[in-house]
Amino acid sequence: MAAIMRPQMLRQTCAAAAGTRFISSAALASSRAAWQTPLVQQCKPQSIVAKTARSAFVRERLPTVSKVAAFHTSRKNQLLPPPAQRITGGVNDPAPVLPADPVHGNYHWDFERIIAVSLIPLTIAPFASGSLNPLLDATFCGLIVIHSHFGFESCITDYFPKWRVPNTQRALKWVLNGFTLLVAYGLYEFETNDVGVTEAVTRVWKA
Repeated sequence: MAAIMRPQMLRQTCAAAAGTRFISSAALASSRAAWQTPLVQQCKPQSIVAKTARSAFVRERLPTVSKVAAFHTSRKNQLLPPPAQRITGGVNDPAPVLPADPVHGNYHWDFERIIAVSLIPLTIAPFASGSLNPLLDATFCGLIVIHSHFGFESCITDYFPKWRVPNTQRALKWVLNGFTLLVAYGLYEFETNDVGVTEAVTRVWKA
């Protein structure tokens, strides 16, 4: 149905625009390349008029197109230069297969999911029961630190791959380890020498 109606719509558009639009030589030259398609080969003169009428219609009906395009056009800002490109092997070499290690594979993934799921009841339990348990609060803080460490470590592994920027990845992981220890120590001090995370959130919520 679409193949039958398209030539008819082109003929109607050509007939409506033939008496009011002027076909310039530039439009004729630019439309020669479009004659290679099967649909245009069936009606070459009509396609020229249709293209001219369509461009004129766009100019009349959408006068702000050029303004919007100019507003969104900006120069390219390259903040950091790309690292050195390195190609290892050839096109016929097989892809390297890493050795199987369940500690860094399915066990690690299962451990991450268990921690993420266990944080849900640990977050709700102290406020739902209305009682503060130091052991429960300490467990919640420890799992938060481990969960955050795994998340940031995954970001470093994804955005700074070892095969491309090994030194940068190693440095960022050491920075992450330092911040993880610092946060863990801060939470320990807050739990032992202050009110704790749950009581602090309760006071802020009721303030």
